[in-house]
Amino acid sequence: MPVQFPEPYRHDHPPVANVNDVFEEELTRGHRASDFVARLVGSWKFIIIQSIVLILWASLNGVAWFYHWDPYPFILMNLFLSMQAAFTAPIIMMSQNRQSLKDRLDAHNDFQVNQKAEEEIRAIMDHLAAQDIALKEIHLKIVDSNNGKTSV
Repeated sequence: MPVQFPEPYRHDHPPVANVNDVFEEELTRGHRASDFVARLVGSWKFIIIQSIVLILWASLNGVAWFYHWDPYPFILMNLFLSMQAAFTAPIIMMSQNRQSLKDRLDAHNDFQVNQKAEEEIRAIMDHLAAQDIALKEIHLKIVDSNNGKTSV
Protein backbone atom coordinates (compact mmCIF):
# COMPACT_ATOMS: atom_id res chain seq x y z
CA MET A 1 0.00 0.00 0.00
CA PRO A 2 1.55 3.31 -1.03
CA VAL A 3 2.01 6.03 1.55
CA GLN A 4 -0.68 8.69 1.37
CA PHE A 5 0.08 12.33 2.11
CA PRO A 6 -2.53 15.06 2.44
CA GLU A 7 -2.94 17.55 -0.35
CA PRO A 8 -0.64 20.57 0.00
CA TYR A 9 -2.22 23.36 1.99
CA ARG A 10 -3.55 26.23 -0.13
CA HIS A 11 -3.35 29.73 1.34
CA ASP A 12 -6.54 31.14 -0.15
CA HIS A 13 -7.11 33.91 2.37
CA PRO A 14 -6.30 37.58 1.77
CA PRO A 15 -3.24 39.02 3.49
CA VAL A 16 -3.72 40.41 6.96
CA ALA A 17 -4.44 44.13 6.89
CA ASN A 18 -2.72 46.53 9.27
CA VAL A 19 -5.60 47.90 11.34
CA ASN A 20 -3.63 51.07 12.13
CA ASP A 21 -3.23 51.91 8.43
CA VAL A 22 -6.87 51.16 7.63
CA PHE A 23 -8.02 53.24 10.60
CA GLU A 24 -5.75 56.20 9.71
CA GLU A 25 -7.08 56.27 6.14
CA GLU A 26 -10.65 56.73 7.37
CA LEU A 27 -9.95 59.66 9.73
CA THR A 28 -11.55 62.99 8.87
CA ARG A 29 -10.20 66.42 9.79
CA GLY A 30 -12.62 66.49 12.74
CA HIS A 31 -11.33 63.15 13.99
CA ARG A 32 -7.73 64.33 13.72
CA ALA A 33 -8.61 67.58 15.52
CA SER A 34 -10.29 65.76 18.42
CA ASP A 35 -7.31 63.41 18.74
CA PHE A 36 -4.97 66.42 18.77
CA VAL A 37 -7.03 68.15 21.49
CA ALA A 38 -7.16 64.95 23.57
CA ARG A 39 -3.36 64.53 23.29
CA LEU A 40 -2.75 68.21 24.08
CA VAL A 41 -5.11 68.51 27.05
CA GLY A 42 -3.90 65.20 28.44
CA SER A 43 -0.27 66.32 28.65
CA TRP A 44 1.88 67.74 31.41
CA LYS A 45 2.84 70.58 29.07
CA PHE A 46 -0.78 71.74 28.95
CA ILE A 47 -1.26 71.44 32.71
CA ILE A 48 1.91 73.43 33.42
CA ILE A 49 1.10 76.17 30.89
CA GLN A 50 -2.49 76.45 32.12
CA SER A 51 -1.30 76.61 35.72
CA ILE A 52 1.15 79.41 34.87
CA VAL A 53 -1.57 81.37 33.02
CA LEU A 54 -3.98 81.01 35.95
CA ILE A 55 -1.34 82.07 38.49
CA LEU A 56 -0.40 85.06 36.33
CA TRP A 57 -4.06 85.99 35.88
CA ALA A 58 -4.75 85.85 39.61
CA SER A 59 -1.50 87.61 40.51
CA LEU A 60 -1.74 90.45 37.98
CA ASN A 61 -5.40 91.00 38.67
CA GLY A 62 -4.80 90.90 42.42
CA VAL A 63 -2.06 93.56 42.39
CA ALA A 64 -3.76 95.86 39.88
CA TRP A 65 -4.22 99.08 41.90
CA PHE A 66 -6.61 100.98 39.73
CA TYR A 67 -8.39 98.62 37.40
CA HIS A 68 -9.33 95.04 38.24
CA TRP A 69 -10.49 93.48 34.96
CA ASP A 70 -11.77 90.47 36.91
CA PRO A 71 -12.61 91.37 40.51
CA TYR A 72 -12.40 88.73 43.23
CA PRO A 73 -13.62 85.88 43.13
CA PHE A 74 -12.40 85.92 39.49
CA ILE A 75 -15.75 85.36 37.78
CA LEU A 76 -14.33 85.95 34.27
CA MET A 77 -11.55 83.39 34.83
CA ASN A 78 -14.15 80.94 36.13
CA LEU A 79 -16.27 81.55 33.00
CA PHE A 80 -13.29 80.84 30.70
CA LEU A 81 -12.41 77.66 32.60
CA SER A 82 -16.04 76.48 32.50
CA MET A 83 -16.22 77.09 28.76
CA GLN A 84 -12.95 75.25 28.24
CA ALA A 85 -14.28 72.26 30.23
CA ALA A 86 -17.61 72.36 28.37
CA PHE A 87 -15.86 72.04 25.00
CA THR A 88 -12.95 69.85 26.01
CA ALA A 89 -14.94 67.03 27.63
CA PRO A 90 -17.06 66.14 24.56
CA ILE A 91 -14.04 66.41 22.26
CA ILE A 92 -12.08 64.01 24.47
CA MET A 93 -15.09 61.66 24.52
CA MET A 94 -15.17 61.66 20.69
CA SER A 95 -11.50 60.70 20.66
CA GLN A 96 -12.05 57.97 23.27
CA ASN A 97 -15.04 56.55 21.37
CA ARG A 98 -12.96 56.33 18.22
CA GLN A 99 -10.13 54.67 20.15
CA SER A 100 -12.54 52.04 21.50
CA LEU A 101 -13.75 51.42 17.93
CA LYS A 102 -10.13 50.94 16.87
CA ASP A 103 -9.61 48.52 19.77
CA ARG A 104 -12.66 46.49 18.64
CA LEU A 105 -11.31 46.40 15.07
CA ASP A 106 -7.92 45.31 16.39
CA ALA A 107 -9.51 42.55 18.48
CA HIS A 108 -11.51 41.34 15.46
CA ASN A 109 -8.35 41.34 13.34
CA ASP A 110 -6.55 39.31 16.03
CA PHE A 111 -9.43 36.83 16.02
CA GLN A 112 -9.20 36.42 12.23
CA VAL A 113 -5.44 35.91 12.38
CA ASN A 114 -5.89 33.33 15.13
CA GLN A 115 -8.47 31.46 13.02
CA LYS A 116 -6.10 31.39 10.03
CA ALA A 117 -3.22 30.24 12.22
CA GLU A 118 -5.36 27.46 13.71
CA GLU A 119 -6.31 26.26 10.24
CA GLU A 120 -2.68 26.24 9.10
CA ILE A 121 -1.50 24.49 12.27
CA ARG A 122 -4.16 21.82 11.72
CA ALA A 123 -2.84 21.28 8.15
CA ILE A 124 0.72 21.03 9.46
CA MET A 125 -0.33 18.51 12.11
CA ASP A 126 -2.13 16.38 9.47
CA HIS A 127 1.00 16.43 7.33
CA LEU A 128 3.19 15.46 10.30
CA ALA A 129 0.85 12.58 11.14
CA ALA A 130 1.14 11.34 7.53
CA GLN A 131 4.93 11.59 7.77
CA ASP A 132 4.87 9.56 10.99
CA ILE A 133 2.91 6.80 9.25
CA ALA A 134 5.26 6.91 6.25
CA LEU A 135 8.35 6.71 8.46
CA LYS A 136 6.87 3.79 10.37
CA GLU A 137 6.16 1.93 7.11
CA ILE A 138 9.65 2.67 5.78
CA HIS A 139 11.18 1.49 9.05
CA LEU A 140 9.16 -1.73 8.92
CA LYS A 141 10.28 -2.38 5.31
CA ILE A 142 13.93 -1.84 6.28
CA VAL A 143 13.60 -4.19 9.23
CA ASP A 144 11.87 -6.81 7.06
CA SER A 145 14.56 -6.54 4.37
CA ASN A 146 17.29 -7.17 6.97
CA ASN A 147 15.48 -10.32 8.19
CA GLY A 148 14.26 -8.72 11.40
CA LYS A 149 17.58 -7.20 12.37
CA THR A 150 17.94 -3.46 12.69
CA SER A 151 21.17 -1.93 11.53
CA VAL A 152 22.34 1.38 12.73
